[in-house]
Amino acid sequence: MINRMRADPDSENLLGRYLKDRRAKLDPVALGFPQTRRRTPGLRREEVAQRAHISPTWYTWLEQGRGGAPSADVLDRIASALLLTGVEREHLFLLGLGHLPEARYRKDEGVSPRLQRVLEALEPSPAMIRTATWDVIAWNRAVPVTLTDYSAVPPEQRNILRYMFLDPHARAAQPNWEQVARFVVGAFRVDVARAGASAEVKSVVEELCLLSPEFETMWRENDVQGHGEGIKRLNHAVLGPITFEYSAFAVDGRTDLSMVVYTLLDPAVAEKVSALIAAR
Repeated sequence: MINRMRADPDSENLLGRYLKDRRAKLDPVALGFPQTRRRTPGLRREEVAQRAHISPTWYTWLEQGRGGAPSADVLDRIASALLLTGVEREHLFLLGLGHLPEARYRKDEGVSPRLQRVLEALEPSPAMIRTATWDVIAWNRAVPVTLTDYSAVPPEQRNILRYMFLDPHARAAQPNWEQVARFVVGAFRVDVARAGASAEVKSVVEELCLLSPEFETMWRENDVQGHGEGIKRLNHAVLGPITFEYSAFAVDGRTDLSMVVYTLLDPAVAEKVSALIAAR
């Protein structure tokens, strides 16, 4: 006789199992629900639905693997209702939709001290943290002496696109400004498309279109560029021509941020950059 294992009805419903597990870990009383006799720990399904402002029936179907894929808006509401952390919210989206959520802009939060120490450990290679709209929010001491001194720029203007199109020093530093500018616009378009439409993206694009006819022209051409890694060349006022290898990395737990590292290829130039850092 062949033994047949009975299938677990929840074995493929990973989203439902995750939702059930998360609500079981919440304290109903702490969230304002009455202390009543409960058969299982945590919130009831209808309580999660109430907090998420969605139909109890729809939420029940979601846990049961019925009713089709949820929308990003519904998952966002459920994530808030279940008090999910950033990583837990990302996991919820991966289970529910198969992809990460759109980037959330948290520019005012800055970066953690640990991430800042990572930037500093990379010296003398310049390294920075930028948002999906290419605002620079953190950098190491090599950045001001090789690229741009963002500390001398008002926080609301610390944007790579603004620097490229509105600062004459950027043009002077680029061996081929137009080629680099087109690449930057194409790479920027990829980032903002991944982040989705937002007030921040709209504001940056509208401002640059207003202030720079060249940006407006390049933006309307709709070209896109990959920018995970490559070569960057600069004409430095003190160091002369510099060549970097650059690499962009995602920041774990912060879908709105990326780290860009510019590795100095010439050891002699790296020594000079270290000297400039020390002199500051």
